[in-house]
Amino acid sequence: MSPGLIAYPFLFVAIFFESFILVTFLSKPARDARKRSPASGNYPKVAVIVPCYNEESTIGGTVESLLALDYPTGRLEVILVDDGSTDTTPATMDRYRAHPQVKVIRKENGGKHTALNAGIAQTDADLIGCLDADSFVEPDALKEIVPCFDRPEVAATTAAMTVHEPKNLLEHMQNAEYTFGVTLRHALAAVNGLYVTPGPFSFYRRAVVVALGGFREGHKTEDMEMALHIQRAGYEIDNAPRARVYTKAPRTVGKLVKQRTRWTTGFMRNVMHEYRDLVGNPSFGALGLIVLPIAVLAIASGLILFSLFLYTSIAQVILMISVRQGIPLGYAFLPSFPHFDWFYLPSSLYIFLGITALFASLIMIAMGKRLSRSPQSLPVGLLAYTLLYGFVAPLWLLRATADVAIGKQRRWK
Repeated sequence: MSPGLIAYPFLFVAIFFESFILVTFLSKPARDARKRSPASGNYPKVAVIVPCYNEESTIGGTVESLLALDYPTGRLEVILVDDGSTDTTPATMDRYRAHPQVKVIRKENGGKHTALNAGIAQTDADLIGCLDADSFVEPDALKEIVPCFDRPEVAATTAAMTVHEPKNLLEHMQNAEYTFGVTLRHALAAVNGLYVTPGPFSFYRRAVVVALGGFREGHKTEDMEMALHIQRAGYEIDNAPRARVYTKAPRTVGKLVKQRTRWTTGFMRNVMHEYRDLVGNPSFGALGLIVLPIAVLAIASGLILFSLFLYTSIAQVILMISVRQGIPLGYAFLPSFPHFDWFYLPSSLYIFLGITALFASLIMIAMGKRLSRSPQSLPVGLLAYTLLYGFVAPLWLLRATADVAIGKQRRWK
């Protein structure tokens, strides 16, 4: 069987999903959400929980960004939860103990989900938010999020997340990927297809979270487990595309692969075990019939397409060298140097489809920047995404798949 025949189905599915996102993005529900006005008169009580574990270098900036939120001070509280840090994080947190809007909690290390639950137990706020201790929010972000809860069926809302001050190519690649996610989350929210509420500035109805039993470990992805739990319970997850939040991104390939391996294994284990009933279930609409099945397929397709790319590239190089060196045996020991020739580049339909899928991704990255009104520059990110993502992503996909297959558990921090 030719590589093309294997690749076609996966590429067609990728293009179908991107087309689905683009059409949904242009649909009336998505357009109406973009016209939603920031909160102006209705100010529910809000608590933002910041779980911390060894975040001495960033926690101060995180807290300052929360205290600078444009929201009535009497309706906003910040709860800092030290989850057994071993550095100077507790000392930095203690500087805010006297602030009237801040509560500081210390506990033994038990994981992020236990820190979130400890914070929830200390507030009676209508809405609770989570902000990772290495993230920073724009002053108007909370006012953009609150109107999403005007509809009683909405139990959670996500923000527009990008990378904080990207410097190297890997960080710029992630910034482009996160900006792609802005478009993706906004479109999927229009059809209630979100299956993760990321740590940076996602918000929940406190009553719903308590009724569901609070946050759970969720295979080290408590935000994904909570989102799937909310969906199974019949609630909706909305998105506020102009609630901008910036998060620190891994600066090395090793740290990035470690982070994404956790995300991918968490998704696979949650979907394969606790929430297997959602996949392919028409009762959950686009989430069950399209989003989750394609998310599962995307892991397999990423590995297969990358393997086919390597196979095809190596085969073409071997062909090029063998043709160039197709000379009589007597001359075989003469020095020869590989010479690149465009004639030997593969030019088949699956290459064309791959380029089409990449081009659609770049369009959605540009759409995400426009949608979120992000001030960050994207040209370097688009270039880094084009050159790097297809080579780096298979590394964590392969590692995560192997971990799930053999049941290996990795430490996160």
